[in-house]
Amino acid sequence: MKNDNLDSVVKRKLNELGYTQLNDIPYSRIAICDAWYSNEPIKDFHMRKTIQGEKYELNRLNFAKRLCSDEANLCEMVEINAGNDESQFEQIKKIFDDNKFPVMYREQLERMTADGTVGAYIRIAGAEEYDDGSLRGGKIKINYVNADGIVPLTIENGEVLECAFYGSSIKSTKKILTLVVFYLNGQQYSVSTYEFDESGNQTSEVENILLGDVKPFSIMRNAEVNNLKDMEGFGLPKLWNNIPYLKALDLCFNILFSDLDKGEKIIMVNELLCEFDEMGKPVMTPEQKKMFVFMGERLPEEKEMYHEYNPEIRAESITKTFELVLSLLSMQFGFGTKKYTFENGRITTATEYSGTKQDQLQELNKQRQQALNYITELVRAVIWYSNTFQGTDYDIDAEIKVDFNDSYIKDDEAELEDMRNDALQFNIPKLTIWYLMKKYNLSEEEATALLDSAKEDEEPEEDEA
Repeated sequence: MKNDNLDSVVKRKLNELGYTQLNDIPYSRIAICDAWYSNEPIKDFHMRKTIQGEKYELNRLNFAKRLCSDEANLCEMVEINAGNDESQFEQIKKIFDDNKFPVMYREQLERMTADGTVGAYIRIAGAEEYDDGSLRGGKIKINYVNADGIVPLTIENGEVLECAFYGSSIKSTKKILTLVVFYLNGQQYSVSTYEFDESGNQTSEVENILLGDVKPFSIMRNAEVNNLKDMEGFGLPKLWNNIPYLKALDLCFNILFSDLDKGEKIIMVNELLCEFDEMGKPVMTPEQKKMFVFMGERLPEEKEMYHEYNPEIRAESITKTFELVLSLLSMQFGFGTKKYTFENGRITTATEYSGTKQDQLQELNKQRQQALNYITELVRAVIWYSNTFQGTDYDIDAEIKVDFNDSYIKDDEAELEDMRNDALQFNIPKLTIWYLMKKYNLSEEEATALLDSAKEDEEPEEDEA
């Protein structure tokens, strides 16, 4: 399991900088949730001993990963539109694409569900420093940070205004720890960066670089109200309240696994039917095996010579237990009681069971606003960095739109059928064009031409004079 406390080197340095009231409590909870998400064995649960004292390990379903993945689907992003200006739109999109934002954002959605919090900050790499201390040029970078590398420093009305980020990396085959601290000087942000070697010795520092009034970082948190104490600045780790159900699922699976593992037929043979080798172990010759098979069921009065044991696989009772645990887990996680359920020997999901769509819509509406705020803050920070260090003149106040993927909560087939019925019922050409565009992935011009061609084919030919 990962470190369940704030890194001692980071804590020491932040204390030196005057941040002495640092809270360790969130990191222990984050570490436990992250262990479940990462499918690590939980020492006090998966690592066990038999009554004879033999050590063994429970099998793990890793259902925590499935939960986080399904939750992340609700906020899957399609595109960021950073303004009406085409040049600005394309350039900002390129910066985000170069920083692998679509891929990392998806990963962060899962991590946020598991651990409650993720973050990112903007930095400039390779800029040229002028005599007046200002920087020009360079490349805009987005650094993504998981919950265990985030240290909220100043929080106001739930918003993190000052924050430190840290993480480990490899430089010239040596492991280094980097600490980045963003803090406010009046209304302006400044940043300081420190590096430490494996022994915790500080190897470099770049302090008090003045930025601007745009926040150069953003924090995305789980939209669920955090009911845990001493978690200021952090979102609710959604796995935390579901650990009992995750344990129950692993226990259910291990009972099933054990039944299957021991399910092979066992034939116990009386030693009178066996010979013994020089070590005193019983053996059966091919002839004796044939005799045993031949005589087996024909001499019921001598049944004491052998006993056939067919272990029972308790599929029905185990399935019912799975059903109960999955329903409780699904409900607790906010997916309704039918997100995961056994039906006709298989597990159905919400894409197959329409009754959970309303529950998922409620989750979606809560979480998408958090995602929208997170992305918007990062876009504005990128625009500010571009204008400041690269000489662009982008509109930092431009309206920022984010298109989300709704395919996980929409029934596309039913939607298409509704569009088709409306087009037929009301006989409105525009509705027919929209239907053809969506059904066959056509442009509006292609759909219009197809409709016009169909109308021409339907018109009766005029009688020749």
